[in-house]
Amino acid sequence: MMFFPQKWKCSWSLLGTVASVLALVSVAHLFLFPLAPSLEYFNKGQGQQSCTPINGSTSGVDYDEKNLKPSLDLDHRFPADSHKSVVYRGAPWKAEIGRWLSGCDSIVTEVSIIEKIGGKECKNDCSGQGICNHELGQCRCFHGFSGEGCSERLHLDCNYPSSPELPYGPWVVSICPASCDTTRAMCFCGEGTKYPHRPVAEACGFKTKLPTASGDPTLTDWEKADLDNIFTTNRSKPGWCNVDPTEAYDLKVQYKEECDCKYDCLLGRFCEIPVHCTCINQCSGHGHCRGGFCQCHRGWYGTDCSIPSVWTSVGEWPRWLRPAHVEVPDSAHLSGSLFNLDAAVKKKRPLIYVYDLPPEFNSLLLEGRHFKFECVNRIYDDKNATYWTEQLYGAQMAIYESILASPHRTLDGEEADFFFVPVLDSCIITRADDAPHLNMHALGGLRSSLTLEFYKKAHNHIVEQYPFWNRSLGRDHIWGACYAPKEIWNSMMLVHWGNTNSKHNHSTTAYWADNWDTISYDRRGNHPCFDPYKDIVLPAWKRPDVATLSSKRWSRLREQRKTLFYFNGNLGPAYAGGRPETTYSVGIRQKVAEEFGSSPNKEGKLGKQHAEDVIVTPLRSDNYHESLASSIFCGVMPGDGWSGRFEDSILQGCIPVVIQDGIFLPFENILNYESFAVRIREDEIPNLIRILRGINETEIEFKLENVQKIWQRFLYRDSILLEAERQKAAFGRVEDWAVQLLQLSEDDVFATFIQILHNKLHNDPWRRQLARLKKDFGLPQECLIRSK
Repeated sequence: MMFFPQKWKCSWSLLGTVASVLALVSVAHLFLFPLAPSLEYFNKGQGQQSCTPINGSTSGVDYDEKNLKPSLDLDHRFPADSHKSVVYRGAPWKAEIGRWLSGCDSIVTEVSIIEKIGGKECKNDCSGQGICNHELGQCRCFHGFSGEGCSERLHLDCNYPSSPELPYGPWVVSICPASCDTTRAMCFCGEGTKYPHRPVAEACGFKTKLPTASGDPTLTDWEKADLDNIFTTNRSKPGWCNVDPTEAYDLKVQYKEECDCKYDCLLGRFCEIPVHCTCINQCSGHGHCRGGFCQCHRGWYGTDCSIPSVWTSVGEWPRWLRPAHVEVPDSAHLSGSLFNLDAAVKKKRPLIYVYDLPPEFNSLLLEGRHFKFECVNRIYDDKNATYWTEQLYGAQMAIYESILASPHRTLDGEEADFFFVPVLDSCIITRADDAPHLNMHALGGLRSSLTLEFYKKAHNHIVEQYPFWNRSLGRDHIWGACYAPKEIWNSMMLVHWGNTNSKHNHSTTAYWADNWDTISYDRRGNHPCFDPYKDIVLPAWKRPDVATLSSKRWSRLREQRKTLFYFNGNLGPAYAGGRPETTYSVGIRQKVAEEFGSSPNKEGKLGKQHAEDVIVTPLRSDNYHESLASSIFCGVMPGDGWSGRFEDSILQGCIPVVIQDGIFLPFENILNYESFAVRIREDEIPNLIRILRGINETEIEFKLENVQKIWQRFLYRDSILLEAERQKAAFGRVEDWAVQLLQLSEDDVFATFIQILHNKLHNDPWRRQLARLKKDFGLPQECLIRSK
């Protein structure tokens, strides 16, 4: 491989004529199969026909008003339809956004970007207990290790301090009467047993309390350890740590039923099958996943080992860095060492810089989790095939993985249009009571308060370590925060709960540990969860359902949908097994059931206006997705705050009926919901069915057609296909879900997200306030003026 010392950007044809002077480092894109849609959302830009220095821009843009030309006449070129939407790439957008995307996003071309390839080394190579960030020269230490060179071993207890009443301390998920791994605060059988590395998770190590009345549940007695049983070698007693799996499966030995295999990386009734752990992008093929933390191969770093350093082979660089022209600084020839390389690549905006935060904000939250399903969208089965989870919070992992692998990613913060701050708050929420070192007691047991503290720490870190925050006061930064502290509220929030506080001006959860009403304004500020002028509500994670995809339920015609209105879910305290809190669903589901309930409540009563073609029931459907696909309208109401009912509806081709005042749904401030959904005010609930019956057939057909056009925008196809590619590369297999998704071609969640960012880049008013911002945006100057 040869390098060239001068920085030039040239067309491929001209480079060929000067091959004797300059060497082009170009790497062919080798795909096992195409990765859609993130790699090719836009048309190819025209090749450059001149050769100019790359640190001077031929199309740099100055936001100074006097230099701006009249804007494109987008109003006339892209008029709104009767529903006030402008369609772009099959989706009905809010008119102003749709016009700009139609006229400008559609013609964006590639620009030349210099990517900085780091070469800084870390103290003692992180002592083998961490990964070196070669951009900063800082170690990212594994769970249980700390210090500048990761040489300090931490002691993370499984138990809170004991007392005479509680010899193992108050309950916490990590509570351990056996052997505590103090690097992760996880409980195992320990030395002296036949299976020392077998987990002793939570209730496994304790005795149970028998129910006091018929029908009452069996409870765990956290005061009394059950060591006699879990350590027994007596085959007739319910053991655990010395139980041979083969004998247990053959029913030759008893085992304790309360023990199971909760930790990641292990499967089988007795945790006897080692399987792949779940990591971000599975370490991108450049590392080993150790319980959620990527242990990168030498020279690679980042939470998913996707960032190359100067010690890596250019041929192994990720696709978002290829093809590249690479420059070796003159000083390297003199000193024999490298501190960084400049790699010139072609990219389309918007460009996103992803902070490589200390692992406490992401990797450690994955590595230390005590339940394998927490905050991830997949685990692995006994053949290391992908098993997709039902975790709604898996959306955060999906969008993070797509950003990291996207051609819109950049390592150059100076060229970046947006800055993504990867705090995995979904893991904080689900892990809040996992172990004492998370310090929930000091925060009153509120996991909302714990999340807020994590965000404040992350804010302090990027302000101290990087120059980018103060340039815009954080307005170009992206966080996944609903529990946002006041320090970061200027930024864009990717939220799941679009509550504007216009009606429900309080924490809407019925779960006390998530309630943020008691957190002082001094800490969290006086802001809502969601501001429609700057934030985005992302869809919930929904696993790829092969039956739905193969049968194309989303495409079912009007005449095949016999149910007028359908809702299946918890309906509150009036029904057997219902949530007891009156605050559940902020009372909305209860009101709908009172009017239209199709199943008897505890008093044996149906809804006051029940009808044969209206189903409102808490009884679990034998085939929930089929029931949705057989309905015209489907109810979308809160659960305990956030629910995934909107995504359930739209992915089955059902028209969503939204009943939650002042609470935005996914992309609702961006897409034109009037074209494919119905909104009903909460005070209109008694008239719900009358309103739906009043919608004419032409309008119903129009909305159903639009649902069929946009349903893929609520599916995380890009992230799913990244996993499909990994599975094929590792095992040569293509699962049924991959076959189905590879047949889809419309824009998904991530494509929609990128289009939204592109529009915001050129239309958010605050950006025009930046002094003389000059960049090559790959657009005619007229597109850089906000549409009027």
